[in-house]
Amino acid sequence: MIDKYGTPFRFIYLPKIGDQIKKSRNLFNRAIKKHNYKGTYNYCFCTKCNHFSHVVKEAVKHDVHLETSSAFDIDLILNLYKDKKVKKDRTIVCNGYKTKEYLRKIVAMREDGFKNIIVVLDNHSELKSLLDVAGKEVIKIGMRMAINEEPQSSYYTSRLGFPEEELLSFYQEHVRDNEKVELRMLHFFVDSGIKDSLYYWGEFQRALSLYAKLKKLSPKLNSFNIGGGFPIRNHLGFEYNYEFMINEIIGKIKETCVNDEIDEPDIYTEFGKYTVGEAGAIIFEVLEQKRQKDAETWYIVNNSLMNTIPDAWSIHERFILLPINKWHNEYQRINIGGISCDHSDYYNSEDLNQEVLLPSYPEDDKEPLYLGFFHTGAYQDSISGYGGIKHCLIPSPQHVIIDRDDKGNIVDYVYRNEQSAEEMFKILGYE
Repeated sequence: MIDKYGTPFRFIYLPKIGDQIKKSRNLFNRAIKKHNYKGTYNYCFCTKCNHFSHVVKEAVKHDVHLETSSAFDIDLILNLYKDKKVKKDRTIVCNGYKTKEYLRKIVAMREDGFKNIIVVLDNHSELKSLLDVAGKEVIKIGMRMAINEEPQSSYYTSRLGFPEEELLSFYQEHVRDNEKVELRMLHFFVDSGIKDSLYYWGEFQRALSLYAKLKKLSPKLNSFNIGGGFPIRNHLGFEYNYEFMINEIIGKIKETCVNDEIDEPDIYTEFGKYTVGEAGAIIFEVLEQKRQKDAETWYIVNNSLMNTIPDAWSIHERFILLPINKWHNEYQRINIGGISCDHSDYYNSEDLNQEVLLPSYPEDDKEPLYLGFFHTGAYQDSISGYGGIKHCLIPSPQHVIIDRDDKGNIVDYVYRNEQSAEEMFKILGYE
C-alpha cells in the first residue's frame, strides 16, 4: 500500500467493523442464555465516532440500530433510507442537546413512518420544545440520568441528564399523564467507560435502582440503555475481559429485577469507538532524524500529529505505534515529531515520558523508515475537522467580517454562511 499510494495515508479495514459487532452480540446473547434473562440485547452504532458513508453503511449491513447526536444525523439517516440501506423499522436513539431544528427533523421523521425513534430527554426544557413541534403520532421518549463523575474529575456531576431525584419528580409531573409521549427507556453513560472498578459499578447500580423505581411508576418502560464505553486495544499489553464484564452486567440487571419483582428490560448499548476504532490506521514516513543534545533523538514524520491524531495531543490518548519496516534493526529511544511549527506537535505516548522504542538506522539509508499508528478509526477525523466535518456534525458557524469604511463607520458582511447538511455529506461520501 505504501508503494501504491505513497505516504501519509489513513485506511479503514471494513471487515473489522462486522467482527466487533458480532463479538459483542455473541457475548451478550451467551450471557442472556446463561442467566435465563428475559430481555433482548440491542446493539446501536454511535454515528458521531465516524460519519463516513463507507463506515456507517458497513455497520448497518449488520443490522445495528443507530444513535444520533445532532440535526444533521437525521439527514444522514434519511440519506441511508433513500439509498435503501435502512428501513423505517430501524430503532433510532436520539441523544445530544435537542435544538429546535433537531426536534423538528425528529418529529418529521416519526410522522413519515419511522416508528421506532426514541427521543432521549436530557433536560427539563426539551420536553416542552418537543411538544411544541409534535404531530399526531405518539412519540417514544427516554430519560437520561446524570452520573456523578469520578473523584479526580474537574466537576462533580455530569452536565448531561437529570439528577436522580429530579428525574422521578419530572416524570410524575410532566410525563406520566401526557398522552403525546410514552416513556420507553432509561439512559445512562459513564464517560470513563465500562470497566471493572468500584466507581463504575457504583454508578451502574445507582442507575439500576432508578430504573426499578421508574418501572414501578411507568409500566411501558422496557429498555435500559448503558451507553457506550467498551475500551479498544490501545497498546500491545492491553487486557480486558469482555466476557466477564458482560456477564456481570447481565447478572446484576437480572438480580435487581428479581429482587424488585419487575420485568427484565431490553438492553441497549451505544458502541462507537468499540465498533470502528480498531479498524483504522495512519501510515507516516520518517523524513529526518534530528539529534537534540547528546541523548535526544527525534524522528520527524511527514505530517502533523496534532492534525491527524488529535486525541494523542489533546487528551493524551494512546494508540498502537509500530514500525512498518526495519523490524530487525537495533531499537533506540525516540521522540516523534510532526512537521508543523507548533511546539506540541509530537506524540506523547505516556504522561511523563514521550519517548518510544523504534528501530535505528543510518541517516544515509536509501529506504525510509515507515511508522504506523493503529486503532485510530474513531473520532480522529471529525475532531481534526477532516475536509470541513466536525464532531457530532455540528456545523461551522456563520463567519461575519467587521470593518470600518473610509468615514470610520462600521460595516459588516457575511464571509461564509453556516455549513449545510449537503456540504458535509459531500465530504462524507453520501450522494
